[in-house]
Amino acid sequence: MPDALELLKTRRSLKPVELVAPGPTAPEIDTLLTIASRVPDHGKLVPWRFIVFEGEARAAAGEAIATAFCAKYPDSKPEQVESERKRLARAPLVIAVVSRAAPHVKIPEWEQVLSAGAAAMSLVLAAHALGFGANWITEWYAYDRKALAALGLAENEKIAGFIHIGTPVYSPEDRPRPPLADIATRFNN
Repeated sequence: MPDALELLKTRRSLKPVELVAPGPTAPEIDTLLTIASRVPDHGKLVPWRFIVFEGEARAAAGEAIATAFCAKYPDSKPEQVESERKRLARAPLVIAVVSRAAPHVKIPEWEQVLSAGAAAMSLVLAAHALGFGANWITEWYAYDRKALAALGLAENEKIAGFIHIGTPVYSPEDRPRPPLADIATRFNN
């Protein structure tokens, strides 16, 4: 296992179709979820939850997405519908991070949303630490209430991200990153 700093320096996203079997085992999925749930959570509200899509459940979820797509785009072509049907079958495992941020007397909703984002990023990093690749995406169905309801989200819940996880088909090269001088300043009074 790479040391923590090397791990953080080498994390890189791959497209979901570039993540193949084998995916994480049941104990590895438990490890991923345990790590993802160890994020800052002001007030211990647990303003997020996870939905695991694996095996045949990915196809069932794909049917729900295809149905929502047809409702949204009634003139869609069969090949477009088939593509939507395969959305959650592109990688061996997909974990949805669901934000449950809500008004609270003490904890700002923004902090709750950030906590869900931290859970998603921790999930991506944990996958990398276990030797898997991951991709954090949303796509249209993360914002479509019919699709979300079909996937089991309540009206007040939102998708922070769908994390696609699997074995990378290749080692990705790093992409250019912004120079620190362009993104970091030091406060001087």
